[in-house]
Amino acid sequence: MATGLNVADFVSVSVTISPKAAQYRNFGAGLILGSTSGVIDTAERLRLYTSLDGVTQDFGTTAPEYLAAKDYFSQSPQPAVLYVGRWAQTATRGHVRGASLSPAQQLLSNFTSVTTGSLSIMVDGTARNLTGINLSGALNLNNVASIIQTALAAVAPGAVVKYDGVYNRFDVASGTTGPTSTVSYATTAPSGTDLGPLLHLTSADASAPVAGMAAESLVSAVSTLANQSGAWYSLQVATSTPPADADHLAVAALIEGLSTSQSRIYGATLQNANVLDSTTSADLASQFKTGNFSRTFSQFSRNDPYAAESLFGRFATVDYEGSNTTITGAYKQEPGVAAEVLTESQFGQIKAKNTNVFVSVQNGTNIIFPAVMANGDYIDERIGADWLQNRIQTDCYNLLYTTATKVPQTDAGMSLIKTVIANACTVAVNNGFIAPGTWLGPSVGTLRTFDVLTSGFYIFAPPVSTQSQADRAARKSVPFQVCCKLAGAVHLISISVLLDR
Repeated sequence: MATGLNVADFVSVSVTISPKAAQYRNFGAGLILGSTSGVIDTAERLRLYTSLDGVTQDFGTTAPEYLAAKDYFSQSPQPAVLYVGRWAQTATRGHVRGASLSPAQQLLSNFTSVTTGSLSIMVDGTARNLTGINLSGALNLNNVASIIQTALAAVAPGAVVKYDGVYNRFDVASGTTGPTSTVSYATTAPSGTDLGPLLHLTSADASAPVAGMAAESLVSAVSTLANQSGAWYSLQVATSTPPADADHLAVAALIEGLSTSQSRIYGATLQNANVLDSTTSADLASQFKTGNFSRTFSQFSRNDPYAAESLFGRFATVDYEGSNTTITGAYKQEPGVAAEVLTESQFGQIKAKNTNVFVSVQNGTNIIFPAVMANGDYIDERIGADWLQNRIQTDCYNLLYTTATKVPQTDAGMSLIKTVIANACTVAVNNGFIAPGTWLGPSVGTLRTFDVLTSGFYIFAPPVSTQSQADRAARKSVPFQVCCKLAGAVHLISISVLLDR
């Protein structure tokens, strides 16, 4: 039966949803790079945590990764996210991880009913066919793993089978290390009760096997993690055997050379007291300073090998979208870190070598000071500059990406870009990173040295008519120059009091 004409014959409506804008980077995401085995392997490399509880579940309370994370998450306010990465500081074992077991699959009765179990699995390239495994006396799943390990180690010395109670899965690792160290999926056993499916170690649901690897340098591990993820911003190392000075310097050089679109910073805790010695320049702080590294900071602490993690943890809490939210690192606290008691001369060396310290003051307080990078720049200005670069870059990209038609190559189009840049700079004024003040830089456009930047920033863009034919043919914008006045921060106060009778 006819119901009448379609209303689309008269009014046609189409709806287009604009694409989601690109997201800003998180400059409060720290990375702790450790070498503890059996948690994060060299295939996964990187794991995200949102609390110390998660780190504790994976690493316990004695691993360097936990101790560094404790300093990080102990800051107030508390940082929101932390990454932990894996460095193959020594050669690693090949292994395979089984699938996570459901509550029903974890029932001990599933395993104790097995009296003639079999497991077929390749270890180091050789088939290992285990038979006659009796699990009837197992007291728990850890005991199940132990019984199977005994059988496997008899034919593959040093092999390890364990049950991971955090992720509820079985893990089989080779007894050897290096590139030839391998463990395959479990395959169908020729006789007896096949334990492969019961342990969930088959290709049906187990994680992909991970081969061992030779020991790698610290800088190689950092390069791998930088290529793998742009999510982390600040890096600190937490290992039982500290890196050599040469390793620290290699990483500082790598971090310095990364592209501005994936800028990072590196923090190192110095425990060698030679940093306090005015007669030496061989200490790591002096070498960082000599290298003029603008993206590396260090902190001296005899009491805590991961104190620098606490220093960055304080910066990790800054919300750049807020009002008056930017901070200086000086005069801040490091909860859980014991303050250093220094002489005036020793404190002078700390400042002279552009390193930092959480230091005791005679008035009963403890403070971080001076909060600088190795080249003398203030840490807050380094992070803030990276944030502003990313804010302007992302906002301009989103202008191009979300504009349904186009940004014309005209003065009107340049005005659109200029407005986007101005909006980003306004956020920087609101959060306290830049502020009105006298411009002491070179003359740009109509701005002259010693002019007052009443808004805190000035943006210059030449007319499109001045653009070269080559740039116009390449569809480039005119070059924009942005002049910003840093708000700075007061670290020292000088007061002269005159008393008159």
